[in-house]
Amino acid sequence: MAKDSYLVGLIGSGIGPSLSPALHEREAARQGLRYLYRLIDIDALGVPPEAVGDLLRAARDLGFDGLNITHPCKQLVIEHLDALAPQAEALGAVNTVVFGEDGRATGHNTDVTGFAASFARGLPDAPLDRIVQLGAGGAGAAVAHATLTLGAGRITLVDALPERAAALAAQLNRHFGDGRAAHATPDRLPALLTTADGIVHATPTGMAAHPGLPLPADRLHPGLWIAEVVYRPLETELLRTARALGCATLDGGGMAVFQAVDAFRLFTGREPDAVRMLVDITDLAGALGAPQ
Repeated sequence: MAKDSYLVGLIGSGIGPSLSPALHEREAARQGLRYLYRLIDIDALGVPPEAVGDLLRAARDLGFDGLNITHPCKQLVIEHLDALAPQAEALGAVNTVVFGEDGRATGHNTDVTGFAASFARGLPDAPLDRIVQLGAGGAGAAVAHATLTLGAGRITLVDALPERAAALAAQLNRHFGDGRAAHATPDRLPALLTTADGIVHATPTGMAAHPGLPLPADRLHPGLWIAEVVYRPLETELLRTARALGCATLDGGGMAVFQAVDAFRLFTGREPDAVRMLVDITDLAGALGAPQ
C-alpha cells in the first residue's frame, strides 16, 4: 500500500524564510497526506557546509524520506551519496536526495527541470538563437543546462568572476557540444545585448537583501525577453523595468514551483498539481513579504 505519511527536509544556509515547507505541505494536505517538511539550517546549528554528510546520515537514521539541498551544500553532498541521477551527474550538483527502502541515498537535480518547465510554460515562443546569461554560480549552472536542453543555439555567460564563467562554459561545451556556450566579461554586455534574443538573470541582485538592477537599464530594449530566477519578490526591479519597455518577461516563481513539483513527486511517488502550486507561490510570496 502507498504511504500516507512523509518526513522530508531542507539542508542549507540561512534558509529560515524558505517557501519550500509551505509549498510542499499545502499540496500534501490537499492530497490527504501527513507531510512534515523541516528546515535544517547549518547557520542555526553552528556547523560548516562540510557537515552535510553528517546531517544526511542523521536524517536517514531518523527516518526521513528525503531531503532538499541548497546553497552551499549542493556540490558537497555528492560524495556522501550512493547514486546520482543522470541530470545531477551531468551538472555536478544535487538539490534533492531520496532515501530508498534499502537506505540508499540517490541525488537528483530538480533545479534544471524546474527552470525548463517554467520557461516552456511562461515563454513558449521565445526565440533561443542567442542568449546572454548573467551569473554563472550554482543557480546559473542549473538554468544554463536547462536553457541548452530546451534547444538554445548559443549561450554567453557573463559573471563578475570571469574564471567561474569560463569554467561553466567549458563544462557546458563538453556536455552539449563545442560552440554552444561562451563566456564574456561585463564590459562586453552592450555589444552582446544588441544581437541577443533574451537575457537569463541568475544572480542574487533583485532580492530584498540585494536590491537594484544587475545591469544598466539603458542596456535593455523591447526586442529582448527576460527570464528571472529570483522569486522573492516575484516582481524584481529588473522585471518592472523590462515590462515598462515592452519586453516579454518570466518571473522566478515558476522555477521555484516546478522544482518543488519534481521533488514532491520524487519523495512521494504521487503527482502534484502544479497549477495549484503556482497559485500558492503567489499567495505565499505576497503574504510573507520580501526576504529571500
